[in-house]
Amino acid sequence: MKADRPRILSETHEVFNQPPPLGDYNCYDADAALQEALHREGGDWAEDKVRAYGALAGGEMILLGFQANENKPVFHSHDPYGHRIDVVEYHPAYHRLMEIAISHGLHILPWQETRPGANVARAAMEYLHNQAEAGTGCPLTMTFASIPTIRHQPDVAKEWEPRILATKYEPDNCPAFEKEGVTIGMAMTEKQGGSDVRANTTRAYPVGQSGPGEAYELVGHKWFCSAPMCDAFLVLAQTEKGLSCFLLPRWRLDGTRNQFYIQRLKNKLGNVSNASSEVEFRGAYAVMIGEEGRGVRTIIEMVALTRFDCMVGSASLMRQGTAQAIHYAAHRSAFGKKLIDQPLMQNVLADLALESEAALVLFMRVARALDSAPNDEAEELFVRLATAVGKYWICKRAPGHTHEAQECLGGAGYVENSILPRLYREAPVNSIWEGSGNVQCLDALRAIERNPATLEAVVNEVKLAQGADARFDAFVSRLEQILAYKKDAEFRARRLVETLAIALQSSLLIRAGNDTVADAFCASRLDDDFGRAFGTLPGGVDCQKIIERARPQVSS
Repeated sequence: MKADRPRILSETHEVFNQPPPLGDYNCYDADAALQEALHREGGDWAEDKVRAYGALAGGEMILLGFQANENKPVFHSHDPYGHRIDVVEYHPAYHRLMEIAISHGLHILPWQETRPGANVARAAMEYLHNQAEAGTGCPLTMTFASIPTIRHQPDVAKEWEPRILATKYEPDNCPAFEKEGVTIGMAMTEKQGGSDVRANTTRAYPVGQSGPGEAYELVGHKWFCSAPMCDAFLVLAQTEKGLSCFLLPRWRLDGTRNQFYIQRLKNKLGNVSNASSEVEFRGAYAVMIGEEGRGVRTIIEMVALTRFDCMVGSASLMRQGTAQAIHYAAHRSAFGKKLIDQPLMQNVLADLALESEAALVLFMRVARALDSAPNDEAEELFVRLATAVGKYWICKRAPGHTHEAQECLGGAGYVENSILPRLYREAPVNSIWEGSGNVQCLDALRAIERNPATLEAVVNEVKLAQGADARFDAFVSRLEQILAYKKDAEFRARRLVETLAIALQSSLLIRAGNDTVADAFCASRLDDDFGRAFGTLPGGVDCQKIIERARPQVSS
């Protein structure tokens, strides 16, 4: 007997063996490692705040992220009547994401709450935010990081800080003095210098008197100015005494447009919801911040905080990639059983989870040190070196990690209605922005050479786990040998920084208390031949426990 023909001939198949979308869930409640880290590092008092943000990040913000990235910013140089306006138009989804973040204090929490754990809580919220959409992270982190630099000029801080610390997002193209809340950007990079900002050629000319707090006119070109619709920008320019720091608003004090001209928007690999631009200053009004000729020193605190946020951003991508890969594998069957139950896939998923959690524990520990640093010299020294080490290592690991997570989904992870292509394009930016890998390694060497106590602070942190694992103890001995060998330090800088990073992560995971995770990390990362592809964990690792710990617990 012939099989019955379909009742409707166009119905050629039914959809089955496909996972439900990973969405509409609380990213904080679904992340055991994040919950533990928030409590361990002193941010538990903000748990309700973080949990509320987790619900947004796993719900509304996921959809907004897709919309903001599908509708790139558009630059309008002139209005319909020929007047120069220099306006970047964003999709409403981008503005909504900014509104959510600013209304929840993502850009100001440590300046608003001075109690211990404020940087930890903010880092946790940023971690959740970037899992939904990373492009808005740029103006948020620059606004957050601007406060220490602006405070170098108390009179300027008195005027601008109340607006920076406001929890109201006002994207209108109008003077800052007409707004309750503002955002701050940064423009340092020039085409001839890149990371070598001392090669900058932009010039600053005093309008009247020269010196801190005085008005200048800037003439020059900036190769990268991210988020060009911010209300003001911290920039570096040359004066007679050398490279100096300035705050350059988009509007002048008399309510006219400043001589800040956008040349074009950069056509970037990723981070496309955020506009990055090339700009010219043609006599742009600006105010000097801090001591003349000491611009790098004045802005360095801002740079340190934005580098910290690069660590958080890359860790966020790893967490989202891990969550997507595990969720897919838990619902997809192949060759007779679920992917999540197949040994080789378990090896891959557990390895991804280990790398993600190792990134989390490192940036959360640095966040705690940021909270303590103002009153604790050892923590301040730790931050100085650990930021460079963590920024290098976590941001380096993210692209390969994201690609492996994408591969777990196969073709489904390669199409644009999956979040994985966006994560993959996003992953390289944090290792480039605020100083490439080489710059971070050279900065680590510079910190050690200028003050050996910075290295001592990091090594002391590492050694807190000694005696708990023989493999770890042997690795610490190798680390000490590498540190003792001084020849060709610059040539070997990456090896030194990578070894420090892995030692820190191992120590933190051992002390975090999850023996399964710590054992697997030590078994796979402390080997001499570490550096193989993800999914090469040695035998004896309890992959199922690691995967279940990292699996986002959401209803099917």
